[in-house]
Amino acid sequence: MAQTVEPVQQVLSASERFKLDAGDDALFYAEPRFVQHLDAGFRARLTALYRERIPPCAVVLDLMSSWVSHLPDDVSYEEVIGHGLNDQELQANPRLDRHWRQNLNADQRLPLNDASVDAVLIVAGWQYLQYPEAIAAELLRVVRPRGHVIVAFSNRMFFQKAPQIWTDAGDRDHLATVARVLMAQGWPRPELIAEDTRAPGPLGWIGGKGDPFFAVIATRPDGTRPDGASQG
Repeated sequence: MAQTVEPVQQVLSASERFKLDAGDDALFYAEPRFVQHLDAGFRARLTALYRERIPPCAVVLDLMSSWVSHLPDDVSYEEVIGHGLNDQELQANPRLDRHWRQNLNADQRLPLNDASVDAVLIVAGWQYLQYPEAIAAELLRVVRPRGHVIVAFSNRMFFQKAPQIWTDAGDRDHLATVARVLMAQGWPRPELIAEDTRAPGPLGWIGGKGDPFFAVIATRPDGTRPDGASQG
């Protein structure tokens, strides 16, 4: 498969990459977790965003996925490719046409062709990346012109597995950090979303709030090669 190798612009310092649990991530995720890590309000908002932004003809990469992809049930895509760290979870995901396992904190190179994907989804996963700059550069390589990267998260995390830049910062800082890392690798300034969701059940009926919804949406422009230079 054709792959171009481009220099990575570092954004995080060594201390910002530090995490409390430095053990092998593959061991941490070795046991499947067939649970919902985000509440119903968050999941509904995420699915609505996917319905709005991802056309049915798209090739979708669900990066750092699990047993659920949150895509609309009534929409079929050309292909949905999954990546994660737990085979059992990935095999149980009915939306995935194929998948692979890879520890992105050990190896950031994605086994995908240049300009082969229309949409990349990262849900509640970016906060565990110790080398997000390299991943952002790889995403610029594999996403087609006019394709999207949608990074969505709330205020939950496995604290011991998140780098210090995430654990020490607030929600708005998280949005800014994701945007800064993407732009450093050549992505245009992304769209930022910060919204409240309604709590499920009776609490929501009286105005109770659920998991806050945050998303960073970056779009690769037309006429741009993976190295960010103009074509033609």
